[in-house]
Amino acid sequence: MLFETERLKVRFLTIGDAQEFHAMQSNLKVMQFADGDIKNFEENTDELKELISRYTIENNDFWIYAIVKKSDNQFIGTVALVKDAYNDNEIGYRFLEIFWGLGFGSEICSGLVSYCKRIGFKKIIAYVIDENIASVKILEKNNFTILKKYTNQDLQLTETKYQLKIVKA
Repeated sequence: MLFETERLKVRFLTIGDAQEFHAMQSNLKVMQFADGDIKNFEENTDELKELISRYTIENNDFWIYAIVKKSDNQFIGTVALVKDAYNDNEIGYRFLEIFWGLGFGSEICSGLVSYCKRIGFKKIIAYVIDENIASVKILEKNNFTILKKYTNQDLQLTETKYQLKIVKA
């Protein structure tokens, strides 16, 4: 387990997550603000295997983890800690649609901030398509500030780059 919050645990992905991972990655509503690319079960399973294989790569800078409920260990989404194109520490999260609106996004973002502080990050960034109002609210609630706005070339939508400078207590 990487870290936990009041209701959630973050752990390594496993091949046992394939069904739920596919359900999330093949949902157009979930993917509309990511890459919008919907894949079949085999393609999503291949992606899952690739993400799992990264756990053993030395100097890996692309970590995707499973988010599960503490109460029953049910897979509900993924969380990302990756280096962006500018070598900044980027965070992200994605949930199965049935878990939207339950406060899990705010909870996992807060947990990620605490985890990043604990491992010594000085700042973290996040990219959000402006139409993704829920994620915008989550970042604002967690004190992220706007760095810049631009048009996402893949989706042709306005996107904002946010930053949070992490201050040690």
